[in-house]
Amino acid sequence: MKSLNWTPLTESPDALGESPFWHPQEAALYWIDIPGRALRRADAATGAHQRWSLPSEPGCIGPVAGGGLLLALREGLFRARRLGAALERLVAAPYDPATTRFNDGRADAEGRLWVGTIYEPRDKPEAALYCFDPRGTPGLTRRAGGATTGNGLAFSPDERTLYWSDTPDHVIRAWDLEPLTGTLTRPREFHRFAPKPAGWSPSGDPVRDTACYGGRPDGAAVDAEGHYWVAMFEGGRLLRLAPDGRVVADWPLPVRCPTMPCFGGEDLRTLYLTTARQGRSAAELAACPLSGHVLWTRVEVPGLPVNFCADPGPRAAPVPAQALSSGLADGSSEGPLPGRSAHPLRGE
Repeated sequence: MKSLNWTPLTESPDALGESPFWHPQEAALYWIDIPGRALRRADAATGAHQRWSLPSEPGCIGPVAGGGLLLALREGLFRARRLGAALERLVAAPYDPATTRFNDGRADAEGRLWVGTIYEPRDKPEAALYCFDPRGTPGLTRRAGGATTGNGLAFSPDERTLYWSDTPDHVIRAWDLEPLTGTLTRPREFHRFAPKPAGWSPSGDPVRDTACYGGRPDGAAVDAEGHYWVAMFEGGRLLRLAPDGRVVADWPLPVRCPTMPCFGGEDLRTLYLTTARQGRSAAELAACPLSGHVLWTRVEVPGLPVNFCADPGPRAAPVPAQALSSGLADGSSEGPLPGRSAHPLRGE
């Protein structure tokens, strides 16, 4: 595939951007800043960028079929019926929030939310993968475990393969998925990467750093041909893996720590990429000034549209947690970037 030329979508960076998705009905890109405890949105019609405060760290977000968003926060799963509305708690977290929080996740074609966790002490594999069916029995069903940082959740185009990675272990795993029941079988390694060399730390030289360490698998997306696109955290690159696990494309990036790609625009051929800057050295940030920004480029193969979470319906009685900010956090509404139009969001 041809080389990719990246352009920043935002003026203000995130500490650690994650969970981007393209909302086809709104023609808008949503994503989160985990340590910044914020929800962000970029509108295609106006080019405006907006930011809302959240009460705790979000792990992932997704659109709801009945309107609004489903948010996985540290304390549990919540619904916001519209931006600026109070949060409604759907289910409490099934872990100790002092050591664990929700992380990467997304909905399947049946409207169930699959969401992994991160065990923050990172000294043992205590993270797990849960499934939440808004229309089924209340609560979360544990589907897999044995990870430290659950990441890279994605589905094949036919929804019969589920991918889930453990970032510190440098491995992407796969399961056969029964779409109607959500049952997982035949666990296997999809791809394992070389571990971080002992004593390695980024020097601020992107070429040298990538040659020494290729990074570890973070967030991912699947395209219409069934290929798995994964952001390699600290590797400064984006990979495309074939359905058999082979790396078929490897693109260098202008940042050291990409976090998650997603496909958007009207034709789903605009690729967005969230990135991180939190905890990075001054030398690295000087060499990679786009760290923390959402980047975009155009690609040849379209991606898959976002799946909507099923509407929880009346059983999701409002349990006010803390309202999303009724106004923009810090008064921020960036508007279009200087000299830029909204075309990158439209995918034109």
